[in-house]
Amino acid sequence: MRRRWLLIVVGWLATAALATLIGLGAIRLVGESLTGTPGGVRGEDEIARALSADPPPLTPSGAPSASSPSGVPASPSSSSSARRSFATAGGTAVAECTPEGVRLVSWAPAQGFRVRDVDRGPDDDVEVKFEGTGGEYELKLRCLGREPVAVEDD
Repeated sequence: MRRRWLLIVVGWLATAALATLIGLGAIRLVGESLTGTPGGVRGEDEIARALSADPPPLTPSGAPSASSPSGVPASPSSSSSARRSFATAGGTAVAECTPEGVRLVSWAPAQGFRVRDVDRGPDDDVEVKFEGTGGEYELKLRCLGREPVAVEDD
């Protein structure tokens, strides 16, 4: 009887060890997509270099900038001539100028906000509205030459 229980315990432990090894092998085959950050984890020095590389561009003279009800302007945060990123307290949006007009590439609400309405284009102008406990923010964008710019709402 004692030998039978010993065989059951040893068999159970061997099965558990084998299942663990198979699981670890499967995770290793799949790679970082399950167990890590895509592209790896960046160090403080690498982040600091990336942030200091491209300062945010100035708004072109004569081009109005979008503003929120509190008067905080929407600021662009990318220096690409065809695609730019814009930010308000309610969220961010990326737009690009195409031959058909301006087009929203992506948009994301800030924490505590949601997207209430979006017109992604392509068109003469596009807009995205963010709504949350902090208020309502609207980004209206159009092309000035080949570059997206934020404009005041009509």
